[in-house]
Amino acid sequence: MQTTENKRVLCAISGGVDSAVSMLILKNEGFDVSSATLLLCGNDMEANDAKALSESLDIPHVLIEKKEYFEKEIIGSFAQKYAAGLTPNPCVECNRKVKFGILCEYAKENGFDLVATGHYANTAFSEKYGRKVIKKADDPKKDQSYVLWQLTREQVEYAHFPLGSLDKSQVREIAEKNGFVNAHKKDSQDICFVPDGKYGDIVEKALGEKFEPGNFVTDDGKVLGTHKGIIHYTVGQRKGLGLALPAPLYVSEKRVDTNEVVLCPEDRLFSSTLFAKSINLQAFDKISAPLRIKVKTRYSAKEADATIQIENDIAKIEFDAPQRAITPGQSAVFYDDDGVLLGGGEII
Repeated sequence: MQTTENKRVLCAISGGVDSAVSMLILKNEGFDVSSATLLLCGNDMEANDAKALSESLDIPHVLIEKKEYFEKEIIGSFAQKYAAGLTPNPCVECNRKVKFGILCEYAKENGFDLVATGHYANTAFSEKYGRKVIKKADDPKKDQSYVLWQLTREQVEYAHFPLGSLDKSQVREIAEKNGFVNAHKKDSQDICFVPDGKYGDIVEKALGEKFEPGNFVTDDGKVLGTHKGIIHYTVGQRKGLGLALPAPLYVSEKRVDTNEVVLCPEDRLFSSTLFAKSINLQAFDKISAPLRIKVKTRYSAKEADATIQIENDIAKIEFDAPQRAITPGQSAVFYDDDGVLLGGGEII
């Protein structure tokens, strides 16, 4: 049996405080640590910071250039889905294809036992499921297990999360005590390739086309005004519509075929049922009968009690209580009562 001292860990380091503290924790715990920075979308300066920090801790560091792959597989996929009227979460796909996809392959080829990241999540061997599983972080406010549902079982076996038992203030305190220059670096609130939050601009640039204005309409077809392009809106949105309305209305649907954005009162945003495709189950092989689970329908949503059935690779999820703004393209992520990440699917 391997001890901590001879377990080789490849730690993903980005230049942010979370990954930096993860690397330090691993070193202090006695792992044989190397670090890796993925060059993806203009993060060369942060990569230099990551390299300098690794060297200051006497940890070998490698740069892995994947900008073209990232642009095609993540930005390209994001743009195509947005243009199709969906609201994708590119971080989910990036974790499977890029962060863990590339780093697990590198780890396999170079004799590493684990791949560590700065995600706030936990892993453990589950007697119940008979395998290693991902669990929610101890701090529910920082838990990032939601964006890890697409990881394959092999990637879960490699995954290691040093920050799972910590909260953000503790992480910053560790960084400050060790003189890290990024100890108080502000957390990014946006997708890395959309730093200003302007999704529409990224979509048009990636696809090389402009999206024409169209009509805001009600369910029964009444025209309420003109929108600036269907890619600039998402289900549940109220702000930024540019309309003078007698009462608040929210985006309930995007009709790509007719270039219409449908608006409705807030009470009509709620639904008790959703369907999801591209199902990935991490904790068990299949769901062959109705199963009680907890489901999150977006990163910031609370878990909700539900029953899931899967037939022909499509999940039908029925909630005990209606959920607000269930959005095609977002992820429905499944948990059990013990906080184990069971898997997830893409809402359709």
